[in-house]
Amino acid sequence: MLIYLLRFDRCMPIIRAVESELWLAFFVLSKADDVIETKIESLLKPITDELGVEIVKIKLGNGKNPLLRVTVYRPDGVDSVVLERISRGLALQLDVEDPISGNYRLEVSTPGLDWPLTTATDFNRYKGEWLKVQFVDGHSQEGRNLGATEEDSFILQVAVSKRAEDEQLVIEMRDVSKVVRTINWKEVSRGSK
Repeated sequence: MLIYLLRFDRCMPIIRAVESELWLAFFVLSKADDVIETKIESLLKPITDELGVEIVKIKLGNGKNPLLRVTVYRPDGVDSVVLERISRGLALQLDVEDPISGNYRLEVSTPGLDWPLTTATDFNRYKGEWLKVQFVDGHSQEGRNLGATEEDSFILQVAVSKRAEDEQLVIEMRDVSKVVRTINWKEVSRGSK
């Protein structure tokens, strides 16, 4: 019988008979990745600070030729010139410090519309944007993001009807399966925001 341990996007089969030894190996590998990602962040931080860009996520994949995925953000947008400067600067730092053994691939990008919002920082970063919320019970709701609350929740402004005032819903993160930004096509067709 096989079981699977999930760590973000990784899946590792474990045979029950030797489960305890493999749990330890998995824990050590996970910690090693965290240390490498922390080291990469320390190399990246001066570059992004100089360019006025926020580091959203650093993720190192696994395998022979792992993908190092760096996601950055700036409120007024990040153009390709800035992404290139970050990529070249980080590549030079990684060549000197060499925290990743062997070959790797580097990808520097910005969060797209389909980037899942999961933290208070995410909801505050995209305050005022139109969101699509998928709930764990299967239904979905669209509305304007009014930001995170102090708890593990956020506020979504939804239109009840044309005649009634908009309603503000406090949505608990435990009740949602996914939250992404989307386009409000009604506003686009009216030509306003």
